[in-house]
Amino acid sequence: MSKTKKNTSVKTAKRIIQSPFSIYWSKKNYLFFGSAVLLIIIGFYVMSIGPWDNVTGLVYAPVILFIAYLILLPLSILYRDKNSAKADGSKVDTGKS
Repeated sequence: MSKTKKNTSVKTAKRIIQSPFSIYWSKKNYLFFGSAVLLIIIGFYVMSIGPWDNVTGLVYAPVILFIAYLILLPLSILYRDKNSAKADGSKVDTGKS
């Protein structure tokens, strides 16, 4: 009684699985993020200057903080160059066939 060896020749294709959640930041993303942090610091500083009812604390500081929080921070996260999107022509493999 000889033992037979199973011939398992499964062809496996090597796939590069890349995380769909990875975000690659460019220099512009870091520039937007840095300017947002700088504007946040300036906005809170302007808000703290003078008495509580001054114009800079009630008008200018909220506008500066609005620009920083609602425009520049999301822009730094979501911005992607059109050239880098075209150069990154590889499909992301999620593992499903």
